[in-house]
Amino acid sequence: MINKNEWLIVGLITSCHGINGQVKVKSLSDFEERFLKPGIRWLQKENEPPTKIELISGFKQPGKETFIVKFQGIDTRNHGEQLKKFKILVKTETLPKLKKEEFHLLELINLEVKTLENDELKTIGKVINLENEKNNLLVIELSKNHKKVLVPFVKTIVPLVDIKNNFLIINPPNGLLEL
Repeated sequence: MINKNEWLIVGLITSCHGINGQVKVKSLSDFEERFLKPGIRWLQKENEPPTKIELISGFKQPGKETFIVKFQGIDTRNHGEQLKKFKILVKTETLPKLKKEEFHLLELINLEVKTLENDELKTIGKVINLENEKNNLLVIELSKNHKKVLVPFVKTIVPLVDIKNNFLIINPPNGLLEL
C-alpha cells in the first residue's frame, strides 16, 4: 500500500523555455492536469526537503510528452535555469481514486515477482524500482543472484498484478531474465 506521508515524482524540469521564466517539464504521470491546472505544487532539488510553489499555467507541447509551465515568482530565464533537474512532486494522499482493478505504478515497488512453471508459482525476485521513459519498465532484482533486470510492463509479459496479496506474475520471453 502507498504510504500517505510520502511523495510521488510526477515530473522532471529539464530546461528553461524562453526568457520569461517558463520551464520545460518531462511528464512521469498519466494525469496531464498536474501540468495544466493552476495550483500548489512541490519542487525538490536532489534530496532536499520539497518546497511549495504555485503553478500559474501550463500547456502540452504538440506531439511530445513534455509540458511548458509557468511558476509564480519565476520570471526570468536565469530563475528558470536554476530549476533545471528539480523534481515536481505530489503528496501520495492526493493521488486520484482508482477503480477496483486499477492501481498506481508506485504500488508495484516491493511486490514479489513470480513465474508460473509447471502450474506452480515460483518467486524469482522483487520489484525494486520503475523506469519510465516512453515505456514503463519494472526494475526487478532476481533472488538467485541479486542481478537487476528490466522487464517491460505490458500485459503479455506481466499478465497479473495482485496488489492485495503483494505479488505480480511475469511471463518473460526466453532469455529476458538472462540479459
